[in-house]
Amino acid sequence: MTMLLILSLLCPLSSGLASNVEDSLVVGIQSTRTTSIQPLFPQERDMLSVYDLVWESLVTIDDNYIPQPCLARSWEVSPNGRTWTFRLRTDVSFSNGQPLRAADVVATAQAILARARDETTTDKGFYYNLKYFISDISASSDDTVVVRADRPYYGLLYAMTFPVLPESQVNMASPCGTGPYVITDFSPANMLSLSASSTWWKNTPQVRHITFVMTDTPKKVIENYEYARVDTVFTRSIAAAQYRSGTSSLALNSRTPQLELLLMNHSSSRLADVRVRKAIRYVLDLDRIASSVYMGMVDRTNLPVIPGTWMYNDNLDAQFRPNLEEARRLLEEAGWGDSNQDGYLDRLDDEDPTRLVELRLNLYVYEEPDNDVRIECANMIREQLAQVGITVNISTMTFTGIQEKLNAASFNLALVSFSMDTAPDPGFLLMNANTGNYGRYRSTAMTDLFKELRKCVSQQEYQQKLYEIESLFVDDCPFICLYWREGVVLTRKMYTTVRDVREHHLLKGIESFRP
Repeated sequence: MTMLLILSLLCPLSSGLASNVEDSLVVGIQSTRTTSIQPLFPQERDMLSVYDLVWESLVTIDDNYIPQPCLARSWEVSPNGRTWTFRLRTDVSFSNGQPLRAADVVATAQAILARARDETTTDKGFYYNLKYFISDISASSDDTVVVRADRPYYGLLYAMTFPVLPESQVNMASPCGTGPYVITDFSPANMLSLSASSTWWKNTPQVRHITFVMTDTPKKVIENYEYARVDTVFTRSIAAAQYRSGTSSLALNSRTPQLELLLMNHSSSRLADVRVRKAIRYVLDLDRIASSVYMGMVDRTNLPVIPGTWMYNDNLDAQFRPNLEEARRLLEEAGWGDSNQDGYLDRLDDEDPTRLVELRLNLYVYEEPDNDVRIECANMIREQLAQVGITVNISTMTFTGIQEKLNAASFNLALVSFSMDTAPDPGFLLMNANTGNYGRYRSTAMTDLFKELRKCVSQQEYQQKLYEIESLFVDDCPFICLYWREGVVLTRKMYTTVRDVREHHLLKGIESFRP
């Protein structure tokens, strides 16, 4: 299961060239915009992995993507599913010695909600989705937090992963945390130092000091590693793949929340027929694209949830295997053939039966800074669809340009990505007229399933409803899931034994690592 931590050793483990970390680690990250330490409102992706070592949350998500207690020792939900009661640990203190209290959790959540609900600001903060999960939060005692939700919903537990700050410091820079490390030095765009906390409620970390060296570009992050200025780096750069054949590095695949999709416009006459959409799905050899274009730095997925976890029904994967004969059969059944033997599919126009129309599709694609692989992916999609006579014209656009096309439904195909929320709920992509449903997929049955999902309060109920959603997703083929993008942690010093290294938690496990 590729979403789990893959220890891609660049040499065999028995060689011993990747040594265990000792009492310190130097990490290279990209950071230029963080001028003050604001854990509730981070400005940069890599800084979240720094903050993760200093501040803790009520709930943590384990390697199997299941919510587990952290600062909350337990929780319970009311019979109607609308009130959640969290009991706090009583042996936790902030780094200044102040005991953790329910009032700290409440004040932190209220600060997040205030920014998220502020109509005068466009920067709603990294944890702004909290507003969709809770309507009220209060403290019924020093160790009890009561959360009221608008609806019963198991996904609420995933929203309770925000960092908890002292009540008196929620609006301050560099507030105290309850985590295994404290910040001891910070020079913006230059360096940041952590030291093991003497007040942490678990065992003192063996790695006593972590230094973060900041640079301004992904290229310079890699250069710092090449020249051994740092022990470890975080990167999404495809260039990191070259180190898989090195002699002294360990490469840890890290899953990101970025889900790559091939959108299909259901309001397009050529794609309104589900048989055509399924035929496209049967043609694409996405494993080949993953290995040749993305150099394996993706986690293949056929469903809009994380593979290898409790929420992914891998029994459905067989229906996504490439099958050119089945694709040709579906296209023929949908009325597409090669009447003039020119190698391109055509059929008579519905409005003018004397005119032939070709199965010609426009594919829009946009690129990210320092990343040109999506265009290569589009080219391979075009080549593969040509095998069954589907013609694809590729147009490269700016992010703004493709956003305009999506909003106007002026496209056939679009190669795009979405940053998915921590809660396993892709409803915004699939529910009728929802914010991410750019393909104009309309299904009352799918919308009803998501409404039912959002009334489930147990993992078992939630999983069953997700499986029903995934089955309908296979039948309707609203869009094609491609990959979860992955980054890489390159390191010369092994510092973790966890299975799931994921973005925003890239040093997960260093606090408890023992060689």
